[in-house]
Amino acid sequence: MTLRNGILGTVIGMGLVVASAHADNIKIGFNVPLTGFAAADGLSARNGAELALEQINSSGGINGDMLELVVYDDQASPKEAVPIAQKLIEKDNVIAAVSGSYSGSTRAAAGIFQESGVPYISAYAIHPDITRAGDYVFRTSFVGEVQGRAGAKLIGETLGLKKVAVVTLKNDFGQSLAAGFKEGAEIFGLEIVAEYEYSIKDRQFGPIVSKIRADKPDVIYASGYFFTAGPLVSQLRAAGIDVPVIGQEGYDSQKFIDIAGAASEGTIITTSLDRDSSAAETQDFIASFEESSGQKADMVAASAHTAIKVLAAALQSAGTSDRKAIRDAIATTKLTASTGDISFNDLGEVQKSVQVQVVKDGQWRHHSVIDDPKLLAPPSE
Repeated sequence: MTLRNGILGTVIGMGLVVASAHADNIKIGFNVPLTGFAAADGLSARNGAELALEQINSSGGINGDMLELVVYDDQASPKEAVPIAQKLIEKDNVIAAVSGSYSGSTRAAAGIFQESGVPYISAYAIHPDITRAGDYVFRTSFVGEVQGRAGAKLIGETLGLKKVAVVTLKNDFGQSLAAGFKEGAEIFGLEIVAEYEYSIKDRQFGPIVSKIRADKPDVIYASGYFFTAGPLVSQLRAAGIDVPVIGQEGYDSQKFIDIAGAASEGTIITTSLDRDSSAAETQDFIASFEESSGQKADMVAASAHTAIKVLAAALQSAGTSDRKAIRDAIATTKLTASTGDISFNDLGEVQKSVQVQVVKDGQWRHHSVIDDPKLLAPPSE
């Protein structure tokens, strides 16, 4: 199969969004939640991916060939992600795919792509088993354990605090972060005074808040997404609990600030996007994304943008539509993207620094950087 030029357009129907109907474009699969509880993140991820696609195609595509994004709504559901992966491979004949979705659906799809020998990049899903599906699966964001350890270093060294109350979301995301944080807590001498779990459907945290108030911790390490973290932080502050709250990339949205309001001030997170970075790639992404989408840039958009740029670089390097050659090219890709310097280890895990952001005057701003290659080393097997 050869790669040929196509015309960029948009077709929307039956849950499918594509960048062209031309059969000979370079087809890239993209599973993303466009409806359901994760739809806001899905929209951001799709906008980030489409921005990358537009930038690549307007610059001549890949050796003159145009990229086509074939997008399906997986609703962040493993049950939806499996047939979508099969459809992308068997019906749409994509040569590679990117996940713009959460860990559960990405884990489910990863095995399908691996079995079919189709390269697959997880933009921001963090569960460690995603890349363990096999050598055709990669990740451009941090595995959960890495980000958890970074949170422990942030608390123990950067902030100089010790007594921690841990609040854990009971899903792949929260449990992976908690596992890494507990590893880091031992390294940095943190005392976990209590751990409380909650469901992704929870928005009322009265019992947890009351217990944390009685625990009197120095700091709270709480996993969650913006739609759970916003209510949690609001209720902690309303109860008079004013110790620092440390979150992660799930908070990384202007929507967290909108939900929590004034209570969001001072919240600190580990993430992939530094809004105050002086890097040209980051500043160009932020300006272009906000102009094209009318939204504030966030980690999800930047991560999807990064994943598409990595795949495009690999396609350019491979110079062929052979999936094995593309996989090999992804594995050796080194790229400066909006989320930092990207390279992969033998398991397909990204190796890069962790950005720390803080809410200041109603916006995410630079706090610090955690750059510790040994602590942040992702799993290699």
